[in-house]
Amino acid sequence: MTSKELRQKYLEFFKSKGHAIIPSASLIPENDPTVLFTTAGMHPLVPYLMGEPHPEGKRLANVQKCIRTGDIDEVGDNRHLTFFEMLGNWSLGDYFKADAIQWSWEFLTDKKWLGINAKKLAVTVFAGDVDAPRDEESADIWKSLGVPAHKIGYLPKKNNWWGPAGQTGPCGPDTEMFYWAGAGEYPPESSNPETDEDHWLEIWNDVFMQYNKNADGTYAPLKQKNVDTGMGLERTLVALNGYGDVFQIDTFWPLVQKIEQLSGKQYKDGEGVTKSMRIVADHLRAATMIMADDRGIVPSNVDQGYVVRRLIRRAVRHARQLGLKGKFCADVAAVVAHIFCDVYPEVARNEEKIFAELAKEEEKFDATLEKGLREFHKIPSITGHDAFVLYSTYGFPLELTLELVHEKGEGIDEAVFAQDFQKHQDLSRAGATQKFSGGLADHSEEVVRQHTATHLLQQALRDVLGNHICQKGSNITKERLRFDFTHPSKVTPEELKRVEEIMNEQIRKDHPVHFEMLTVEEAKARGAIGLFEDKYSQLGNKIKVYFIGDYSKEICGGPHVEHTRQIGGITIVKEEAVSAGIRRIKAVLVDE
Repeated sequence: MTSKELRQKYLEFFKSKGHAIIPSASLIPENDPTVLFTTAGMHPLVPYLMGEPHPEGKRLANVQKCIRTGDIDEVGDNRHLTFFEMLGNWSLGDYFKADAIQWSWEFLTDKKWLGINAKKLAVTVFAGDVDAPRDEESADIWKSLGVPAHKIGYLPKKNNWWGPAGQTGPCGPDTEMFYWAGAGEYPPESSNPETDEDHWLEIWNDVFMQYNKNADGTYAPLKQKNVDTGMGLERTLVALNGYGDVFQIDTFWPLVQKIEQLSGKQYKDGEGVTKSMRIVADHLRAATMIMADDRGIVPSNVDQGYVVRRLIRRAVRHARQLGLKGKFCADVAAVVAHIFCDVYPEVARNEEKIFAELAKEEEKFDATLEKGLREFHKIPSITGHDAFVLYSTYGFPLELTLELVHEKGEGIDEAVFAQDFQKHQDLSRAGATQKFSGGLADHSEEVVRQHTATHLLQQALRDVLGNHICQKGSNITKERLRFDFTHPSKVTPEELKRVEEIMNEQIRKDHPVHFEMLTVEEAKARGAIGLFEDKYSQLGNKIKVYFIGDYSKEICGGPHVEHTRQIGGITIVKEEAVSAGIRRIKAVLVDE
């Protein structure tokens, strides 16, 4: 089965079950992200999972682009990926466990749909703990569908619990579906994902959001119980086609073939070659899809741009190990673009920019390596700590340090490098957690006030600088708002002062804030602004437009204050460049 066929079958199935088909959201979370990237289909839907009405109703399904970087060092085996596609369906306070599980089983096993042999499937459910009971309800539903008890595993929260997306928010137990990936046609009776996890491949996850995690760490039942499911397109294709390797599917294998052509090596030329080809294919696919996003992310030293830089440089490093010289990233990216341009139109729109950025980053990395070599030769005898300094300060890869040290007939204590690296990672994670701890997931009063203020900020910027102003991202914590927008030059102090004055003037007018459900055509006719209008119009969906009096009209999922005086006052504290043509404003609210 091809990726195109699987996407079509999935959406067709859930459309037959009364689900509205919605577009994939951006890979860059819009409106107050709690993470750098969209890591699951539910992230863009948090306001609706918390009770906001969705314009398309209570049953939704889509194919969502996702990026996960937590397992980046695992990439190179036969299953871990950075960019992937998630097939998802949701119930927003509508159906719950019985329907979700029954439909999952039907789609997996019915010959009209995927037709997987039930003997090759097993499931897991939540084992229970002090926060929530053992999920016997889900287990009983599986048994009623014919799943034998010995094929049901009970796993703890770290395995069978999802959420919240941030530190607080909706969460709950999940039940996961696995495909037999071990030796032999069928698994032995003693094997299930609880007792024999290495031989089972997870392909689908049904999350039952029935709790809300509070700021004090306690769990309370949700008034609106939701279902959030996710089926990994890539892993499911592995199962359906009998592959033992995710890189054999049709959205990956052409990349491997291009790398074979460029390097003169074959995918099966040895474990080291196979691993490096997988990393090059995965990382350049992910970097291409991130830069294809209309939010304008390019390689940099901060946030999403840093991840893109790391992906490209790791790909280049492994390409060099394959003997691949000269610029090659754009050649591989062109294959990625060919695979996805019909599925995600933004890929074709941004193709030339992607190729140009990849070429620039390759040049910069070559310069980095040259500088690292100079520093390396200044050190008489390299220690594990020296190797880490070369890595963290100059971006010089450990593998190259080891290679050069071995050429001198010496060695280094890699355990010391590992200790320094772990400390570095722990500090980075702590910083990221602090930086992205806020967001819509907690719906706090401070965040909602800041969120409404960004609408006023965008309109005020358009009033002062012109209608070319377009939002390119935002990040909101309880302490401040951060707003990225298109503008070719630095905003002058006089312009910033005028923007601030306009915002505070509109706040003092105490405009009422409300939303209306409109088609894209209706929203445009009313003068609304917003992101991703082309995707909405392609599907004919209605969208939610928030009105702040007659001043601001913007496509948004919410939530917002009811009147602008609830915002208080606003002070702009900083304006800076993010990348070429993208500026950033940071502001804080003050009590008036």
